[in-house]
Amino acid sequence: MLNVERPYPLLLRRPAYPASPRAREALESHINELMKLGVLRKFGHNEEVEVTTPVIITWHNKKIRMFGYFRAFNTYTIPYRYSIPRIHETLTQLSNQSLSLLWMLLRIIIRMF
Repeated sequence: MLNVERPYPLLLRRPAYPASPRAREALESHINELMKLGVLRKFGHNEEVEVTTPVIITWHNKKIRMFGYFRAFNTYTIPYRYSIPRIHETLTQLSNQSLSLLWMLLRIIIRMF
C-alpha cells in the first residue's frame, strides 16, 4: 500500500533501467517467451496498471531470470504493515498446547487419505 497520492513522486517516475542492446534483446526474448506461455499479457492504454522496471539477472550457470525492480517503490510503502510472527513466540505457544491438538490434527490428516 502506497502512502503517497497520484501523481507519484519523481523517484517512482524514473525512466527504465539503462541496459545494453544485448541485455535488451535478452529481455525481449524472455518477455516474448512468457507471453507465449500466458504468464504475461499486454495491457491496453486505458487499463490502470502499476508497472515496475524489469531487470534480467544472469546466474553463474548461464541461466537468466527476470525480476521486478521495486527499490524505488519500497521507499514509499509502510514498513511492517503485516509483520511476520516471531518463530520463538510461535513455538512457545505451540509447546504449551496439549496433545489433544496434535491428536486432532493427526485425525484430520488420516481422513484426507
